[in-house]
Amino acid sequence: MSTPVHDDPLSRERAHLAASRSALRAMREDVESLDITDVTANWVNAAVLEAQIEDRIKALADLSDTPLFFGRLDYLHAPGAEQAEGAEGEQFYIGRRHVHDADGDPMVIDWRAPVSQPFYRASKKDPLDVGLRRRFGYTGGDLTAYEDEHLSDPAEAAATSKLLQQEIERPRVGPMRDIVATIQPEQDEIVRAGLAGSVCVQGGPGTGKTAVGLHRVAYLLYAHRERLARTGTLVIGPNKSFLHYIEQVLPALGELTVRQATVDDLVAHVEVRGADDAAAAVVKGDARMAEVLRRALYSHVTPPTEGIVVVRGSRRWRVAAYELEEIVRELLARGIRYGAAREALPQRVAHAVLVQMERAGEAPDDRVQNAVARNAAVKAAVKSVWPQVDQAKLVLRLLTDADFLAEHAEGVLTEDEQKTILWVKPARSVKSARWSPADAVLIDEATDLIERTHSLGHVVLDEAQDLSPMQYRAVGRRCTTGSATVLGDLAQGTTPWATRSWEEALAHLGKGEAVIEELTAGFRVPTDVITYASRLLPSIAPGLTPVASIRENPGFFEIRAASDGTADVVAACRELLCREGSVGLIAADARVRELADALAAAGIGHLGPGEETTRATRLTLVPASLAKGLEYDYVVLDEPQAVIDGEPDERTGLRRLYVCLTRAVSGLLVTHATTLPQQLT
Repeated sequence: MSTPVHDDPLSRERAHLAASRSALRAMREDVESLDITDVTANWVNAAVLEAQIEDRIKALADLSDTPLFFGRLDYLHAPGAEQAEGAEGEQFYIGRRHVHDADGDPMVIDWRAPVSQPFYRASKKDPLDVGLRRRFGYTGGDLTAYEDEHLSDPAEAAATSKLLQQEIERPRVGPMRDIVATIQPEQDEIVRAGLAGSVCVQGGPGTGKTAVGLHRVAYLLYAHRERLARTGTLVIGPNKSFLHYIEQVLPALGELTVRQATVDDLVAHVEVRGADDAAAAVVKGDARMAEVLRRALYSHVTPPTEGIVVVRGSRRWRVAAYELEEIVRELLARGIRYGAAREALPQRVAHAVLVQMERAGEAPDDRVQNAVARNAAVKAAVKSVWPQVDQAKLVLRLLTDADFLAEHAEGVLTEDEQKTILWVKPARSVKSARWSPADAVLIDEATDLIERTHSLGHVVLDEAQDLSPMQYRAVGRRCTTGSATVLGDLAQGTTPWATRSWEEALAHLGKGEAVIEELTAGFRVPTDVITYASRLLPSIAPGLTPVASIRENPGFFEIRAASDGTADVVAACRELLCREGSVGLIAADARVRELADALAAAGIGHLGPGEETTRATRLTLVPASLAKGLEYDYVVLDEPQAVIDGEPDERTGLRRLYVCLTRAVSGLLVTHATTLPQQLT
C-alpha cells in the first residue's frame, strides 16, 4: 500500500482518501466492463447473473458526501504475530466498505472485518495490540481534521474524543444515517453477536437501539453472506413513515437486499378496511386466540362412518372404517400442519391398499400407489373426512357465528370476551367483510395452521414493545429456523396490549432463549431533555433505568407558555428554523389540522412524518401517534396535556408524551396554553 509523500499528516490522509476513491472507481469500472456474453448456459442464468452484477455496481457506488473511511488503526505487531520479536505492525484504514488497489492490496478495510473490531473495542486498559487509533473529521465529503489516541502510551491520559462528540451531535437534515464511525463498545458487542442466537435490546430514547439493529443486519450479511442470501433477511418497523426514515442506512453500508416491511404488510391476506375498539383488539391480539383457531380448524376433521372400496380392474380392495379412523388418528397425533396431513391422507390410504395387494401376491410399485391415491373413491373419502378449509372463511365464521365461537372458545375465552370480538353486522362474504388489522393477524395464524410459513434467516423487529402476542407469533413464524434481533423500550409502549416484559414477549415470538441486553447510555437526546422526560418514568415504567446522556452539550431546552395559541407555536417553529438542522412540530393528532392551517397562513412550508427534509423545507408536522422512532434536531412539542388526552387512558397518554418529549437531538421547546401534566410540573 503506498501513498504520495506530503509534509503534514492531514495532507497525507487526504492523499490516501483521494487514492482510495480512485481505487473504488476502478473496482466499479471493472465490474461494469464484465462481458457475460457466452458465459451462461441459458437466458435464465444470464438474467440472474446480470442482476447480480447490477447489485454489485450499486454496492460500489461512491457517495460524495459520505466519508469513505472514518478511522485508522496502527497495530503494534502484524496480526497473528504478536509474540514475534521485532514483528512490524500494520496500518489499516477503517471504512464503510472494502477497497483494494490494482494489486489487490487493501486501501480501506470494511468496518465489519475482524481486524476492524479494535477500532470499537480497544481501550487504555485493553489496547488489543493497537498503538494508535486515529479518528477523522469531515465537512461534507472533505477530510478536514484528525484526532489521535495513543492506546499503548500509559503516560497519555484517556480523553473524550472531540470528533466523536461532534459526529454524535452533528445536526441532521434528511433520513437516518449510519453510525459506523461512532459505535460504542457495548453497542459493538450486540452488533457482532452470532447469527445462531437471538438478541433483545431494551433501550431508552437516543441509546441507538435502531441503529444497532440495522448495523447488526449489515454485520451478519458480511459474516454469513451465502447463508443469508439463501434464507433472506427482513427489517420490520412500526409504520411506513419509520421505514422511510431508516431506509438509507443499509444501502449506505453497501447492503441492498434487505427487505423492509410492517407487521401489517406481512399479514396482508385480506384488504383491511375496518378497525376494532381497544377492548376487541386486546382480545383478538391475545395468544389464547391461537388455541381457539386451532380448535376451530381441526373441528372440520370428522371420524369416518364407512370404509372405502377401491376398484382396479376386476379386483375390489376395501379399507375398513376402523382402518381409516386409525390413519386419521395417527395423522392428528403427529401434529403436522392441517394441509400437510390432508395431502398425506390419500397416500396413507393407498399404502393400506398396497399392503393388501402384496398379501394377495401382486407386486405393486409407486405408480400404483399414486394411482390409488388419485382414485375417485379415495378422493371422495378425503373430502368428507378431512375437507379443505379456507383460512379467511374460518376466521369470518368465528367472528360472526356466536355458536361456532362458543363451541371452540369454551374454557379459553370468557363469555364477555366472546361477545367483545363478535361482529355486530355480520358480513356476507370474505370480500365484503370490513377486516381490521387484528383480524388479518388471526387469518395469518390460521394460514400457518394450514400451511407452514416460510422462515427467513434473520429478522429485525423494531419498536417491538407495541406488538400484541398474536403479532409476535406472526413475526416469529417468519424466523422459526432463523434468528431475531428485537428492539424496543418498555417505557414507550403506547398500545392497549403493550408488552409488559421482554421475557413474555420473547416467549410469544418463539425465542425464549434470546439474550436480553440493556442500553442506558444516551447519545442522541441532550441531557436536559432526557432528564425532563425521565420525570415520567415512575408513572409509566417504574422498574426501568433512566437513560444517562453522555452528551457534552446539554442542548437547548425551554418551556414556554403559549398565551396566543397557535400563533405562539408558529413563532416557536420560525425561531428554531433559524438554527441549523431539522425541526419537528409534534402535536396531538386532533390538533394537527389546526396547526397545518396556521403554518400555511404564516407561509411556512412543512412535510409529513417520514418525508425527507431538505435545506429548503426543514419543518415536519408530526402527529403524536406517528412520532415513535423519528428524530429531529429541534422539536417544538405543542400542548403536552392534549397528547395525554388523545389516548384512551392516562398511562398510555403519559407513555405517548414520553415518546414525543424524546425526539429531539439538539433542543426541545415545549409550548402550552393549558396546565402542564402534574408529572412535569
